[in-house]
Amino acid sequence: QGKLVESGGGLVQAGGSLRLSCAPSGRTFNTRAMAWFRQAPGKERTFVAGISWNGGSTRYADSVKGRFTISRDNAKNTMYLQMNSLKSEDTAVYYCAARNDYSDYLGYEYHYWGQGTQVTVSS
Repeated sequence: QGKLVESGGGLVQAGGSLRLSCAPSGRTFNTRAMAWFRQAPGKERTFVAGISWNGGSTRYADSVKGRFTISRDNAKNTMYLQMNSLKSEDTAVYYCAARNDYSDYLGYEYHYWGQGTQVTVSS
């Protein structure tokens, strides 16, 4: 079946940067759309950014536009989320997700999920 493994989370001061990585194991998602979501304490999981199979199309939540960049390197079978100008409200567990079918999907429903990586932004 395969699984998704996130890394790169941690503690950072407001205004700082972090880069998250998502590296699937057990199978490749190189021909599938992928995305990042996050869940803050006491809140529902929300969409952060999505990317098509070749990186040609991306979509961002309004709250992260201009600060976060989603990308992927299919040669390395890895997806990234570069987060700049971090704010305290970006504190959350970040999850990567992948579709099992469409390659150009940029919506909110995904079939595979990682366990998440904690990002904490101190003010």
